[in-house]
Amino acid sequence: MTDSSVPQIDKATQTELEAAAFRRLVEHLRERSDVQNIDMMNLAGFCRNCLSNWYKDAAAEKGIELDKAQSREIIYGEPYAQWQSKYQKEASSDQLESFEINRPKDH
Repeated sequence: MTDSSVPQIDKATQTELEAAAFRRLVEHLRERSDVQNIDMMNLAGFCRNCLSNWYKDAAAEKGIELDKAQSREIIYGEPYAQWQSKYQKEASSDQLESFEINRPKDH
């Protein structure tokens, strides 16, 4: 027997909670369009594009085919090119240098 402050949650409820947290994360990222993907990558090791790739991978595991553009639109809330033209700024040399140092292995 283990002493844990975490309540026992059944799988269905756990999935619902995880889905709600995911939706909140996506909503937060949509609202924070001022935060650049490169800054997220440099600080946290993932960005909106990573999240869209994970979404695409999860869909594929369920036999649902999404292409990169479709999964990005789900995460960004609009076509990626449209989001880029509205919000993406040119990365500074410092940002690019930091990215090269901290680049995740799968990028």
